[in-house]
Amino acid sequence: MKEQSKANRKFPDDFIPATPRPDKGALTTSEIVAMAWDDDTSFDDIKTQSGLSEGDVIKIMRGHMQPSSFRMWRKRVSGRASKHKSKIGD
Repeated sequence: MKEQSKANRKFPDDFIPATPRPDKGALTTSEIVAMAWDDDTSFDDIKTQSGLSEGDVIKIMRGHMQPSSFRMWRKRVSGRASKHKSKIGD
Protein backbone atom coordinates (compact mmCIF):
# COMPACT_ATOMS: atom_id res chain seq x y z
CA MET A 1 0.00 0.00 0.00
CA LYS A 2 1.43 3.39 -0.97
CA GLU A 3 1.82 6.11 1.63
CA GLN A 4 -0.61 8.95 1.32
CA SER A 5 0.92 12.32 0.67
CA LYS A 6 0.48 14.93 3.39
CA ALA A 7 -1.88 16.89 1.14
CA ASN A 8 -4.24 13.90 0.86
CA ARG A 9 -4.51 13.16 4.58
CA LYS A 10 -7.80 13.88 6.29
CA PHE A 11 -7.59 15.37 9.76
CA PRO A 12 -10.38 16.68 11.97
CA ASP A 13 -10.95 20.43 11.77
CA ASP A 14 -9.74 20.89 15.38
CA PHE A 15 -6.53 18.86 14.85
CA ILE A 16 -3.45 20.51 16.36
CA PRO A 17 -0.14 18.90 15.34
CA ALA A 18 2.31 18.15 18.11
CA THR A 19 5.31 20.40 18.39
CA PRO A 20 8.60 18.65 17.60
CA ARG A 21 10.51 17.52 20.68
CA PRO A 22 13.81 19.35 21.16
CA ASP A 23 15.53 16.03 21.97
CA LYS A 24 14.38 14.58 18.63
CA GLY A 25 12.62 11.68 20.39
CA ALA A 26 15.53 10.40 22.52
CA LEU A 27 14.38 8.24 25.40
CA THR A 28 14.52 9.78 28.85
CA THR A 29 16.03 7.98 31.82
CA SER A 30 12.52 7.50 33.22
CA GLU A 31 11.39 5.85 29.99
CA ILE A 32 14.40 3.51 30.02
CA VAL A 33 13.72 2.56 33.65
CA ALA A 34 10.06 1.89 32.79
CA MET A 35 11.06 -0.27 29.83
CA ALA A 36 13.51 -2.21 32.01
CA TRP A 37 10.77 -2.91 34.58
CA ASP A 38 8.33 -4.05 31.88
CA ASP A 39 8.41 -7.83 31.48
CA ASP A 40 7.31 -7.59 27.84
CA THR A 41 10.21 -5.34 26.79
CA SER A 42 13.44 -7.23 26.19
CA PHE A 43 16.93 -5.79 26.53
CA ASP A 44 17.20 -6.20 22.75
CA ASP A 45 14.16 -3.93 22.30
CA ILE A 46 15.72 -1.34 24.61
CA LYS A 47 18.97 -1.51 22.62
CA THR A 48 17.09 -1.05 19.35
CA GLN A 49 15.25 2.01 20.63
CA SER A 50 17.98 3.66 22.71
CA GLY A 51 21.30 2.12 21.66
CA LEU A 52 21.98 1.08 25.26
CA SER A 53 23.34 -2.40 25.95
CA GLU A 54 22.06 -4.60 28.78
CA GLY A 55 25.05 -3.52 30.89
CA ASP A 56 24.26 0.15 30.26
CA VAL A 57 20.65 -0.40 31.33
CA ILE A 58 21.82 -2.17 34.50
CA LYS A 59 24.09 0.80 35.32
CA ILE A 60 21.18 3.21 34.85
CA MET A 61 18.93 1.08 37.03
CA ARG A 62 21.60 0.83 39.74
CA GLY A 63 22.07 4.60 39.74
CA HIS A 64 18.39 5.52 39.78
CA MET A 65 16.97 3.04 42.25
CA GLN A 66 17.32 2.32 45.93
CA PRO A 67 19.71 -0.59 46.53
CA SER A 68 16.94 -2.92 47.73
CA SER A 69 14.75 -2.10 44.71
CA PHE A 70 17.68 -2.67 42.37
CA ARG A 71 18.42 -6.07 43.94
CA MET A 72 14.75 -7.05 43.63
CA TRP A 73 14.67 -5.98 39.96
CA ARG A 74 17.96 -7.76 39.19
CA LYS A 75 16.74 -10.97 40.82
CA ARG A 76 13.52 -10.75 38.82
CA VAL A 77 15.10 -10.18 35.39
CA SER A 78 18.17 -12.40 35.73
CA GLY A 79 17.64 -15.37 33.49
CA ARG A 80 14.10 -14.28 32.58
CA ALA A 81 13.47 -15.39 29.00
CA SER A 82 11.18 -12.46 28.22
CA LYS A 83 14.04 -10.02 28.86
CA HIS A 84 16.34 -11.87 26.42
CA LYS A 85 14.94 -12.44 22.92
CA SER A 86 17.58 -15.06 22.17
CA LYS A 87 16.06 -17.24 24.92
CA ILE A 88 12.54 -16.81 23.55
CA GLY A 89 13.29 -17.89 20.02
CA ASP A 90 11.99 -14.79 18.15
